[in-house]
Amino acid sequence: MKYDTALREHARRRIREIGSADLVVGVPCYNAEASVDHVVRTIARGLAEHYPNSTAVIVVSDGGSLDYTREAARAVAVEPPIHRIVTIYRGLPGKGTSLRAVFEAATRLQAKACAVFDSDLQSITPKWVPALLQPALELGYDFVSPFYVRHKWDATITNNIARALTQALYAKRIRQPIGGDFGFSARLVEWFTRADVWDGDIARFGIDIWMTTVAICEGFQVCEAFLGAKVHDPKDPSASLGPMFRQVVGTLFGMMARYESVWRNAPRSTTVPLLGQRVDVEPPEVRISLERLTESYRAGFEHFASLWREVLAPEQFALLERLSRAADADFHMEARSWARIVYDFVATFHRWSKDRYKLVETMTPIYYARVAAFVVETRDLTTAEADLQVDRQAETFEEEKPYLVERMATAARPTTR
Repeated sequence: MKYDTALREHARRRIREIGSADLVVGVPCYNAEASVDHVVRTIARGLAEHYPNSTAVIVVSDGGSLDYTREAARAVAVEPPIHRIVTIYRGLPGKGTSLRAVFEAATRLQAKACAVFDSDLQSITPKWVPALLQPALELGYDFVSPFYVRHKWDATITNNIARALTQALYAKRIRQPIGGDFGFSARLVEWFTRADVWDGDIARFGIDIWMTTVAICEGFQVCEAFLGAKVHDPKDPSASLGPMFRQVVGTLFGMMARYESVWRNAPRSTTVPLLGQRVDVEPPEVRISLERLTESYRAGFEHFASLWREVLAPEQFALLERLSRAADADFHMEARSWARIVYDFVATFHRWSKDRYKLVETMTPIYYARVAAFVVETRDLTTAEADLQVDRQAETFEEEKPYLVERMATAARPTTR
């Protein structure tokens, strides 16, 4: 069923009662009773300390949590001129629909700026609130992307594909294109609200990379805001990030058709303005199971090897064949090989005549192999040293872009497998 709004009637009624607001801060959530009260309380403190004379609305946009998330959010003390709306959104389950409800609320309230924060944040401070709002409110920026320091094994989808492809395709060095916490101008929120994208993967986990790509390609003013260390509820990539990988990467690949003229004609990449003083810190360790990653890869090779042989150039397939027999400690995949594997899948994706997102799903075990190789490569490195590896990997994706263009040109016939 397609919904014309993500806001339920009680939320729309509450918005009408409030009338208008200067600021809207959204918290998308699902089963977050252990953390959402801390996030809402910290946002409220940040608004009270930094915007005491502004009317602000905190919108807790819930996906129908089965625990006490909504009750915990309502229990936080909030004093005027800060208002709070706690609602279950309408539409496909996922962060995208949750944010759609926040954007609609901000548009209806005619807010001057909007920010969103994930509900599992442990490291959020009151200063994060103006860090994301102020650039949109006073400095002329439309999209404020977070810059955190994260443990070297956190954010594996960001580090190994989203960051690199965004830089290579759209010539912007944005470190956290799917970071989760963002700031927006009123005009960008209105653009998002009008978009007709809420009945697919963007309504789930594809939302962050969609917002980042739109902001870059539609000519909005983009910056980064330094927030310090990010501590949250990390996920083991081999245990829980498969669906997220498909949705993020499927969105990245899919948007290339819409913005083909942008990425084909993009110059060399440049940095975007970084607001706030960068400080190097060592965040808490994120544990990751190398054994589970390699086992998942080997199982994937057994299942998908015949398909991968068709998708990949011989050099890349030979590497995957070797990895299927490699010991865990010998898992090595150079950034250049990984970039070419991704580009082979991009080219196939755009000529695939059946379910393209199923194709992306078959790529997931190779992502596990790349993460396993990154774990082996960075085992003895600090987070700062490992981040330099991520920077170099993004540069390699950019250097290999001619390979992508060549593969796109030769992938002429639709594949019907």
